[in-house]
Amino acid sequence: MSAEISILDLFLQASLLVKFVMLVLLGFSVACWAMIFQRRTALNNAQQQLKNFEDKFWGGTDLSKLYSEVSARQHITGIESLFVAGFKEFARLRKSSLSTPQAVVDGTHRAMRVALSREVDNLETNLPFMATVGSISPYIGLFGTVWGIMNSFIALGAVKQATLAMVAPGIAEALVATAMGLFAAIPAVMAFNRFSYHVERLENSYGNFMEEFSSILQRQSAAEQNA
Repeated sequence: MSAEISILDLFLQASLLVKFVMLVLLGFSVACWAMIFQRRTALNNAQQQLKNFEDKFWGGTDLSKLYSEVSARQHITGIESLFVAGFKEFARLRKSSLSTPQAVVDGTHRAMRVALSREVDNLETNLPFMATVGSISPYIGLFGTVWGIMNSFIALGAVKQATLAMVAPGIAEALVATAMGLFAAIPAVMAFNRFSYHVERLENSYGNFMEEFSSILQRQSAAEQNA
């Protein structure tokens, strides 16, 4: 005797509420996977851009020439936006006769700090959604399971003689909700932890560049004043 039951059969035989729970979890899972691929591409691009820019920056390229090259682009992101924000503010403050070298450096540092905050916000896009899915999906699945099992026992109480064959399909239907909750939660949690680590590494790299670039501008500003 064949007793094979597919996931689709269990879904179709589930109650309306359990079906709704499963569909919500399926939607969470699909959205999470789309965000995972999008974030993976964005963070890899940011890492590659950081490497390429640092190679140019520390390769002896003239800063004014590098600024003209980068600022001519339509979309400036990542470490390049920090560089453009800092150099632009440095050039603006340097023209002011009232600014001291320290005031020029402080103003430049503030401009890069604002750009850094904006870039980190961009890098963390969708991470809160992944964290939320990872946190609540098991509970939503558990809710569907409890509801399904409750209905199974209510139906069981209406018959005179209960057998395992009567209760097993209902419990199996209910447990699919828990399985789907874990299916949505596990990749979301793994992706959130991995991407958070990458964002933290990029933020540290941006912060280190910001300090090094500020030191360069400070030396340049002091040299111009003493000249």
